[in-house]
Amino acid sequence: MGMTLRGRTALITGASSGIGAATASALATAGCTLILVGRDEERLAEVARRTGGRVLVADLSSQAGMDSVAAAGHEADLLVNNAGVGWAGPLDAMTFEDVSTMMAVNVTAAVQLTRALLPVLARRHGGHVVFVSSIAAVGVRDEAVYAASKAAIRAFAASVRHEAEDHHVGTTTVLPGAVRTPFFSRRGRPYDRRYPRQVSPEEVATALVRGVERGGGEVFVPSWLTVAARFQGAAPATFHRLARRFG
Repeated sequence: MGMTLRGRTALITGASSGIGAATASALATAGCTLILVGRDEERLAEVARRTGGRVLVADLSSQAGMDSVAAAGHEADLLVNNAGVGWAGPLDAMTFEDVSTMMAVNVTAAVQLTRALLPVLARRHGGHVVFVSSIAAVGVRDEAVYAASKAAIRAFAASVRHEAEDHHVGTTTVLPGAVRTPFFSRRGRPYDRRYPRQVSPEEVATALVRGVERGGGEVFVPSWLTVAARFQGAAPATFHRLARRFG
């Protein structure tokens, strides 16, 4: 089910940069009032200056941070679960804390916020939840935990969609490929492939907003990535061999 955005209030996690900041700009242009959630107060303030949004500094890996965001979400019609952290390298190079933080931010935060706010969105005359996953959900070498977190979000979104629809709440899952953001420098390894080309965060934000307005269930950016996802589902062994050979 689609959603008319003008006059709505959107809560965006991970709003300080990249896809989150671009989504904030796109939703502000569409007529939304914004609640901007992140850990970097200075960068959030800059996004707020451009979009007119309200800043909420919170660490989604902590109980206190989750509680403050859930409380603010009682004003929202649209929840955009975008916050995420990355990590690239061999699995055994990750620490216990690396894994715990990634799963807390990438998975648990989205699950807990959706659990807490789904009844609220149901009372807001057709609310909507967005989950920012990744094409990494099909499996990526040297990103095992990150890929698992994004696959978990995709599965959670597909599952919760049933009860969300029972309450007249729409859901959209966005699965971008490589996006030109600070994400890659923060994960410990820059993006060094010529293909597929990186897309801009603005392209992802545009597709996200269109998906909300049209009620799209899953949105791939760029759209041809849906072929990779379908191929992985239909022929996982062949997909694995090709991915191992070509990366």
